Amino acid sequence: MYQKQSSHERPKSDLYADVTNQIVAAIEAGAATYSLPWQSVPGMPKNVASNRSYRGINTVLLWLIGNSKGFTTPYWATFKQWRELGHPVRAGEKSATVVFWKQLGERGSDAPETAVEGEASDGHRPILARAYHVFNAAQVEGFTPPSVSILSDNERDARAEAFFTGLPIEVHHEGSQAFYRPSTDTVHLPPFGLFKDANAYYATRGHECVHATGAKARLDRDLTGRFGSESYAVEELVAELGAAFLCADLGLSSEPRLDHAGYIESWLKVLKGDTRAIFTAAGKAQTAVDWLHAQQGATP
Repeated sequence: MYQKQSSHERPKSDLYADVTNQIVAAIEAGAATYSLPWQSVPGMPKNVASNRSYRGINTVLLWLIGNSKGFTTPYWATFKQWRELGHPVRAGEKSATVVFWKQLGERGSDAPETAVEGEASDGHRPILARAYHVFNAAQVEGFTPPSVSILSDNERDARAEAFFTGLPIEVHHEGSQAFYRPSTDTVHLPPFGLFKDANAYYATRGHECVHATGAKARLDRDLTGRFGSESYAVEELVAELGAAFLCADLGLSSEPRLDHAGYIESWLKVLKGDTRAIFTAAGKAQTAVDWLHAQQGATP
């Protein structure tokens, strides 16, 4: 028999550590092949009851669990939500943990998929309010996932091209390296033909555009105060997570890159030394992707 778990069963400090330890273990498991836990995922995780996508650290958590369990559907819900939808969780199934952020002074919200750390319109930092336990559609009885229209390669590339062309970020195609140059506020990419395929090109462009969102005139993302000399590694983690979020939004897949090998060790050092670092990085990444989406159709 399934025993319902309390949403308040662990101290928040333990939850930070639990989440971080899961992600560290997943990164370490794939380090030899530069495979990260948010690569090769079936789209953005979505709450089937509210039809809203999970955000920030919850996206990373559900990608991690989904990959480890071999789930092929991105749909999740709580035990109660599945029961109310008429699709009870099968006996013996294990839940995944997601977290709900609440701003100080906020009351009465019950939507764990709606908030991320660092995303506060009034300038206040959200706090981790509680943990929720969710189950994938593959763990319940009688649920048929909604049909998903699969874009052809031509349609997919056209969508990605339109998205990136609509960004107010200057891009130069030259040389053999991809990078964002803060001094000129420009993204530099190798010519399109040097990439192994279109997907690799757009994934790389997304990574560098997430870097560009940190410019002072945009999101003014300064991590030096929090992470000091390790802020560069954290900024790379923000860009990596942001690119993964963006690729999922655009129907692309994240690309393993050989240059990640140089960052993996530094990422692990940061995450092991600060159990809240991955929460901060995921929150900053989500805010960056939100900014990129907000530019679509905006007047230059």
